[in-house]
Amino acid sequence: MKDLKDYVRSIPDFPKPGIIFRDITTLINDAEGFHQAIDDMCEKVKDIDFDVIAGAEARGFIFGAAMAYKMHKPLVLIRKKGKLPTKVIAQEYDLEYGTSRLEMHVDSYKPGTKVLIVDDLLATGGTTKAITQLVEKTGGIVAGISVLIELSELKGREHLTGFPVFSSISFEGE
Repeated sequence: MKDLKDYVRSIPDFPKPGIIFRDITTLINDAEGFHQAIDDMCEKVKDIDFDVIAGAEARGFIFGAAMAYKMHKPLVLIRKKGKLPTKVIAQEYDLEYGTSRLEMHVDSYKPGTKVLIVDDLLATGGTTKAITQLVEKTGGIVAGISVLIELSELKGREHLTGFPVFSSISFEGE
């Protein structure tokens, strides 16, 4: 069995000089790699008590849907602004240059529901923190956070204190 890191393509100087882009398309394009990633992500959260999985747009949908299927859990979609057709609740958050907004349907789950947040990447933690705030705003309880890749040198975990964070791959200073 290969190390999950071996399925991820590293692209230097993208999107700008000095950045190493971690391309997961090589992992999801490989049936064994994708299967191994989903199994690993599910294994890491198997002892967490949660009711639903919330997948973050867009790559969080890939991993969230596969985990929800494997673990027999419903999937809640966290979308970018203006993508959901009925009444939503929103959370704005800061980006490097400006702000963004995440939304979910107000009727995605009942208050008190325990939510596992799933995404492909944890970098600075800004987007994930906004998702935790959105879940809490809807009366949900963040049971944990599961990501495929964590860029540990960016210290995203520091913005998520109080929540268990699980990552299958960690890149630091590479």
